[in-house]
Amino acid sequence: MIPFSTIVEPAEAPARFPSPFDRAAIHPLARRAAAETMTLLDAGLGDAWELGQVGGGKMFGVLVVAASDGSLGYLRAFSGMLKGQWTIAGWAPPTFDARARDVIWIPGEAALAALSHDAARTAMSRELLPAIQGTYSFANARGEVRALHELFAPAQPPAGAGDCAAPKLLAEAYAKGLRPLALAEFWWGAPPRSGDRRSGSFYAACQGKCPPLLAHMLSGLPADPPPQYGSAALAPHEPTVVYEDAHVVVVDKPSGMLSVPGLSQKDCVSNRLRARYPEATGQLVVHRLDLDTSGLLIAAKDPQTFSALQRLFSQRAIAKRYVAWLDGVLIGERGVVDLPIRMDVEDRPRQIHDPVHGKSAMTEWAVLERGNDRTKLALVPLTGRTHQLRVHASHPLGLDAPIVGDRLYGREAPEHGERLLLHAESVAFTHPVTGVSIQLSRPAPF
Repeated sequence: MIPFSTIVEPAEAPARFPSPFDRAAIHPLARRAAAETMTLLDAGLGDAWELGQVGGGKMFGVLVVAASDGSLGYLRAFSGMLKGQWTIAGWAPPTFDARARDVIWIPGEAALAALSHDAARTAMSRELLPAIQGTYSFANARGEVRALHELFAPAQPPAGAGDCAAPKLLAEAYAKGLRPLALAEFWWGAPPRSGDRRSGSFYAACQGKCPPLLAHMLSGLPADPPPQYGSAALAPHEPTVVYEDAHVVVVDKPSGMLSVPGLSQKDCVSNRLRARYPEATGQLVVHRLDLDTSGLLIAAKDPQTFSALQRLFSQRAIAKRYVAWLDGVLIGERGVVDLPIRMDVEDRPRQIHDPVHGKSAMTEWAVLERGNDRTKLALVPLTGRTHQLRVHASHPLGLDAPIVGDRLYGREAPEHGERLLLHAESVAFTHPVTGVSIQLSRPAPF
């Protein structure tokens, strides 16, 4: 256990373990432990580990813990390996049985090196992975130990499961008889090649590898549940009808309301429209706005109109304009961002830039206003990718200034109740039934 640089009283500890999946819930003690670790990295350790080189950055984590005598301190960990090493003194070790893993990996690595074809190496790596994953096990606060395969069953664990900083830290705490109190994970060093991490920024535990692990490892602790976004936390108002005829309805969606039902939340624009128009048939909402985004949303009252509007979207025949406040000062007055993006399969629903496998994504932008280290923009998406505007705003190769209030891509998690400052301000299209030109606008509420 690493002592804090100055005395910390037990009364400062949280009564419940904040959810590691809630970026806005990082406890002040965890932030303090992270700040001390960042100082250590900034003082030269990061340079020694070459974290500033292209693609060399890394996720780190800290875990505030209590010893049996009530004293408080923290543990440190890094994700995966550092400079080819799993174990470095002063940092939490990996969660696998090192001896058992060596029995599998040492001869396996030699066999892989002897193969001359990439396809053969890939096939053998896939054969080795389940055996290596069999060397991982995880305890919880009750002392219950579960194997990695058990925690992901009936699915197979993804590659790298158990190697994130969070499970390493909890495993080390239990092994040393320490009580976990609060966790924080942050990125340090150069951004990854996808560009979706900023040095010194905090991030929630990943959604691809960590949920089954951390649900088990936190069992037995008084811990907060993961946040359920879209669960009326912002008490959204009823969508306001902006335009309506026999075939089409356009509403102004409030921030904090889903466009269509989610896995755990059924209240949404689609279901509210269904209640409002019980005679409507087929699907209603033609496109989607993110939960946190407000603005104009188009719906159809019958299947034929729905299909026709979807064709207009696919043909890019529906013009949309958004407004947003960005957290930063932009150079220039207008331009185009052209960055292909795709789903981050290890951390859904985040999207990342991928020039090889990503789908084409283009956004026009123009400055509307400047002030207080922020820039207000008009944004016109020329393609319709998930989170396109948010990624294009935040990415270093894009505008390098995230949208204010962005809980996924922002520099900091928004304060409780703070909304994403992104609004779908206007839409324009030719009515698929009447042929009339429809142009609608709704000013942003910010």
